[in-house]
Amino acid sequence: MDTATLLQAHVAKLASLTENEFERFYAHFKPISFRKGQMVIREGDKVDCEYFVVSGCLKTFFINDDVKMYILQFAMPTWWASDYQALYSGTRATVNVDCITDAELLSLSNDDREKLCREIPQVGHFFRWRTNRGYVAAQKRLLSFMNNDAKTRYEELMQLYPQLYSIVPKHLIAAYLGVSRETLSRLYNNHKNVI
Repeated sequence: MDTATLLQAHVAKLASLTENEFERFYAHFKPISFRKGQMVIREGDKVDCEYFVVSGCLKTFFINDDVKMYILQFAMPTWWASDYQALYSGTRATVNVDCITDAELLSLSNDDREKLCREIPQVGHFFRWRTNRGYVAAQKRLLSFMNNDAKTRYEELMQLYPQLYSIVPKHLIAAYLGVSRETLSRLYNNHKNVI
């Protein structure tokens, strides 16, 4: 599936754009390629766009003063990534986004997104619903961290995104779940034996 068709199918799940509206929408995206390990956004950067993942996998993460990594999000094809706090507030990035694999992305500037939302009501509808879904997913994840043990969090992740385990290195999944690599191995082996 070509890039435009992929984005069009993604948008069609939440909004109805005419062919002309989609062409105007798509014209504002810029294709960009990154290599595995390359930074898309680095803490302290000025952030003026968000990224739609065409292929590959990204991670959004923070490293604290003790040099411990906390992963906020993985982004696979048809997912979006950025430092949204920096993007919407005009402040500097407080998180990093890098490539777990080689990645093909479409970037959309904040100014272009706002302009498109004003000009094409269905684009505004799409971004509002996409933001709402992101908020709900973040809330569910936070509640899972507060209420569930590591085993339950692992099982939820594997149920929602089984493909992650074949794409993302195990130490990154462990960092996402807030467990050690050894605990993740034990959870994986227990889960595998149950299946």
